[in-house]
Formats: sequence, C-alpha cells, structure tokens
Amino acid sequence: MNQPSPRPGDTAATDPALDLVLDNPAWASLTGAHAHLGEGNDLARRFRSDVSPFSAVRDWSDPDVWAAILDLVGYDADFLAAPHEDVPVPAGWAHGNTLHGVQLVETAQVAARPDEEAVVLGAADVPEMIDLVERAQPGPFLTRTHELGRYVGLRRDGRLVAMAGERLRPGGWVELSAVATDERYRGQGLASRLALDVVHHARERGERTFLHATADNTTAIRLYEHLGFALRRGVTFGSVRTPAAP
Repeated sequence: MNQPSPRPGDTAATDPALDLVLDNPAWASLTGAHAHLGEGNDLARRFRSDVSPFSAVRDWSDPDVWAAILDLVGYDADFLAAPHEDVPVPAGWAHGNTLHGVQLVETAQVAARPDEEAVVLGAADVPEMIDLVERAQPGPFLTRTHELGRYVGLRRDGRLVAMAGERLRPGGWVELSAVATDERYRGQGLASRLALDVVHHARERGERTFLHATADNTTAIRLYEHLGFALRRGVTFGSVRTPAAP
C-alpha cells in the first residue's frame, strides 16, 4: 500500500533510529520485549496461539524467508503477515485477504494523564475483557493477550464497560490497543480517558505510544488526532498461505 498523502500538520516527526522499529513493529516486539511470548526462528516468528494471531518476518527480501515461514507454520497454513506489494510470493503460495490501515504516533500535544477510576485488568478479568471485545470489535483479543502489557478498564455497577491496553512493544514504543467501550456507554469520553492513561504510564517508563487503525475507521482516526496523535504512514494488514503438502 502506498503511504497516504497527509494533510498539513498531520504527520509526526520521529527519531530515524526509532523509525526502523515502527516500520516492522511486530518483528521488533517478537525479538525484543515479547520474545518469551513468541516462537519461530531468525527470519520468521509468530506469537503463541493463545496470545495473538500476528506474525512477522525480519526481511521479506531475504530469499530464505519462505522456507523459514514453512518451517514455522507448516504446509497449508496461514501466516498472518504479508509481503509488500512488490514482493512476489513463490509458486504454490497465496495471498490472503488484505486490509488497509494507518499507523499513528503520539505527539507532544497528547495531554496524557492517569485516570483515578481506571482499574488494572488481569487474568481474572479475561472473560469480561473477551466479552467486551467481541461486542465492540476493536481487534483480536485472546485468553493470554493481557500478558502483552498493561490493560486498564472502567466499571459501572461492577461491570466492565470500557478498556484499553498495550499490545506490541517494539524498542522505545508501546502500541495502544483493545480500545473498546460498551455501546450503552459510548459518547462519555471513556475511551479517551483510558487512552490518555495508557500514554501516561508508557511515558513514565520512557516509552512513546503508537497505534494502528483501519483506514476506513475515520471516526476512530479523528478521535486519536483530536487527542494529539498524528499520521505516520499507511500500512497493509494481510496474510500468506503456505502451499499444500507435496
């Protein structure tokens, strides 16, 4: 996918050294902070199946990457990462569905602050977290996804009605993810409060926050831009399927 043309003031400058990890954040996370939650080899890795569905490769231009993926997932299997459009897949392989998105990064305009009402969520809260995610559909959330980072929520009458947390952890950055609000409590700013709480605690650790959104989710993109996030680049989410067993 070509990088979208930003409007003036929409883009955020980042340290060129950090740009490298943001260009391949899943790989940086799987070989860094989340290495213990993944599996694979020097060229292809993926999260364990109860943590996250995402995978990554070190470099799609490496001719050995296809054998590395096959060693990792086997024949007739999906690998949830896709090469750039100018990288052809070998004979017998197939592209899966693709989804266009955007990557945004925090700027100094994000007024991060802790939320006194937010509660830290853990293993005991997983059933409620999964239930909320299934209803709000912010993205995949599995039984051990909460182990990726700090997740927080807001409760009403003891019931979890909003949540947000940390997913990928490439060096120096943390991904804001699983931002979800029960439809009966939307329009109250709960998601914004939790997002700002996540950014605050990341900053306390010396990290900056980034996030991904589908390109057609203009409502969410406008919300994040209002909070002070800025467009960095366009991204393509997709997968490849390995060939059938010979």
